[in-house]
Amino acid sequence: MAPPTKSTKQATRGAKQIVEENESTINFYRNMLLSSTVIHLVVTYIFFQFDALTIGLGLMSGAISATGFFGMKWMATPKYSESGQLLDTGIDLNMEGGVAEHLKDLIILTASIEMLSFISNYFWLLWIAAPARVFYMLWINFIGPWIFAPAPEANAEVNDKKQKKLERKERRMQAKPGSMRSF
Repeated sequence: MAPPTKSTKQATRGAKQIVEENESTINFYRNMLLSSTVIHLVVTYIFFQFDALTIGLGLMSGAISATGFFGMKWMATPKYSESGQLLDTGIDLNMEGGVAEHLKDLIILTASIEMLSFISNYFWLLWIAAPARVFYMLWINFIGPWIFAPAPEANAEVNDKKQKKLERKERRMQAKPGSMRSF
């Protein structure tokens, strides 16, 4: 007797479950952002000086974090009818390969940079990884295949017509008894 095989079909989730998971994901990333920002401000205030570089990088960090967070929150906003019935769940934030995954990575990168900046201000340069990753993904998915794609044949229809004409000619030659084909 063969062992039972597992179905490769992924289990579907209900709309209410997606909304609940989106809310918990948004709460998690909100808490991550707030805690890293507050810790960064308190530690910088107590142990370091506020100079133009620290203030500028802190403002940039806040802007990037807020953009990523509010982008996720906007994408996952459910829509309800007037009677309170759920019409649309919004985008599933826990879906693999979606835009929300990249926003979550940006939030994690920003929070990590804020914490690592206590060691050295050079850790702020890790933000270069975000545009580098965006360029890499654009290159792999769009730019590279577009540049290196083989040139389409301009006369594809003409070639098809020529091919059909040659096939008809061959059939006629084979249908004639005693005719010799020369190569």
